[in-house]
Amino acid sequence: MHTSKTPWGHVLALVLGLGTLVSVALLTFAWPAVNVAPRAVPVALSAPAPVAAELTRTLDGVAPGAFAVTAADDRAAAVDLVEGRHVYGGLVAGPQGAEVLVASAAGPAVAQLLTDVAERLGEAQQRPVQVTDVAPLPDDDPRGVGLAAGALPLVLGGIATASALRLRVPEPTRRVGGVLGAGAVGGIAMVAILQWLGVVSGAFWANVAVVALAITATAAALLGLERLAGLPAMALGGATVLLLGNSLSGLTSAPVLLPTGWGALGQLLPPGAAATALRSTAYFDGAGATAPLLVLAAWSVLGLALMVLPVRRRRADVPAATPAPEPSTAGGR
Repeated sequence: MHTSKTPWGHVLALVLGLGTLVSVALLTFAWPAVNVAPRAVPVALSAPAPVAAELTRTLDGVAPGAFAVTAADDRAAAVDLVEGRHVYGGLVAGPQGAEVLVASAAGPAVAQLLTDVAERLGEAQQRPVQVTDVAPLPDDDPRGVGLAAGALPLVLGGIATASALRLRVPEPTRRVGGVLGAGAVGGIAMVAILQWLGVVSGAFWANVAVVALAITATAAALLGLERLAGLPAMALGGATVLLLGNSLSGLTSAPVLLPTGWGALGQLLPPGAAATALRSTAYFDGAGATAPLLVLAAWSVLGLALMVLPVRRRRADVPAATPAPEPSTAGGR
């Protein structure tokens, strides 16, 4: 029996395609990681005018362009700005000396950066500078490793939900129910584990709402793409969320530390919005969660709408009608 051989051109195209995929995956993860640096990190500054000017010059000397200073009337106002997620930290100077406010829950990398600034200020002033963490991470996860580890399962939860429903549930309305149900179950399960491990704190159901909405947003968007443009669009969307969205989420560092523009892009994708919203509900009583929740809600609504939208399939996608059997001629001449 003769079997046709695969053309070498097809093999070469497959090899080149896989090589491109691996290269893109490496680039999307490695490039933001090696280019992490402070870029206009918002910080509060409370000090008398002459001292404030000196501190601002010192900050520019430590890292030019690294900080964007917001004036605060006093220490309490600076703390309010940090706890409200308007800034990542603060500098306070008074008769008792200087103090640097950090918020490790907003991003351990930024907190470490501000701690280094405190050391530089102490060397310049020849006196120690106090560092106060006004929004610390939980004692069980002081470096935020557990929270960062939850980023990939969160993304995979949405992708797995979309893939399973596409394979097993063809009806659009039932897919909608499946997406909403999987989001709720996944949200409860993930938050229960994270809070049991001591990774996140805050109100349980607020955290569940964020994770459930994140899974729903990803799954609905992918299934909406599949209904609108077929499986290739769904696959491309999944790759974008997994590779680009995950690496630009800022969960392992902070959006302001990513290359200019890329951090903002990451916040418009479900993983980045979910990371910011979960930090807000888990550590800041929901402060700063409005914008990322609106992003997740927009992806969810758009995806769910596309899932139930009537779509005209291409002619090639419509199965050909089975011809009716010819009438039997048994007994005829």
